[in-house]
Amino acid sequence: MSVIVFDFGGTSVKYGVWDKNKLSQHGSFVTPKTWPEMQANLKSTYEALKPTAGDVQGVAFSLPGVVDNEKGEIRGKSAIPYIHHFPIKAAFSEMFDGLPIAMENDANSAALAELWQGSARDVDSALVIALGTGVGGSVIMNHQLVRGKNLVGGEFGFMKVGPELTWSTVGTVVRMAARYNEQSQKEPVSGKEVFDLAAAGDELAQAELDKFYHYNAIALFNLISSFNPERIILAGGVSARKDLPVILTKQVSNLLKWADLPEPVVDIQVSRFSNDANLIGAVKNFADWNPEIELN
Repeated sequence: MSVIVFDFGGTSVKYGVWDKNKLSQHGSFVTPKTWPEMQANLKSTYEALKPTAGDVQGVAFSLPGVVDNEKGEIRGKSAIPYIHHFPIKAAFSEMFDGLPIAMENDANSAALAELWQGSARDVDSALVIALGTGVGGSVIMNHQLVRGKNLVGGEFGFMKVGPELTWSTVGTVVRMAARYNEQSQKEPVSGKEVFDLAAAGDELAQAELDKFYHYNAIALFNLISSFNPERIILAGGVSARKDLPVILTKQVSNLLKWADLPEPVVDIQVSRFSNDANLIGAVKNFADWNPEIELN
């Protein structure tokens, strides 16, 4: 029995099939600009996956915003404004032949993946930071996901890291590339290319990369001094960079010493699943909401 799973991001929508205890048939499409376009893309992807997906039992979603699976809606706001404030779960069900649907916030999905099969299996407390188009987050305490009274626990992207600056507006690779492109007067480059340019000696790229590390270190310092977690887990595409936790650990440790808080041990790791964390966590959420369905 299988589940088709989608992960909505501000730049792309990733998808796959969970079958035989693993994720397969990975793919993605560019995030559409409108809801009708999104519906068409989801439907065509579903129809393409279904013939080889086996016995499809449902469809799982990792989504930005305040995702309320019980009420079937997404509150708040995100980089995909048209998915908010209407009965989207019912629309999904109609779109996918009436199959069971389960939805969860993207950062919470990443945390569920880490709790289930990843880097949070062996700790009681952790913070999962999803660095994508914006910044999402989730809190794990007593080995349980803490969603908060109004399902907004872990919305770290709204944290101020400077005057009129939030973590989401300055602390992602997407924003780093945007700043570089605004100043370079060259052909636009991606976030990955900014890393490459910095390594090749481009001073502007290095300056923007330094800002990226600086803002993330400040935000992580704030979280560590607030929660004192056993571990911080970085998710999202940038987590594939193996030097990221090393650089951030050094900068955060320096900030803790500056604040005369040397006691907390900074254990920063990357997600075991990189770009697949949200997809895998969405499957776990589906299983939690549909215990009568036995996935394999």
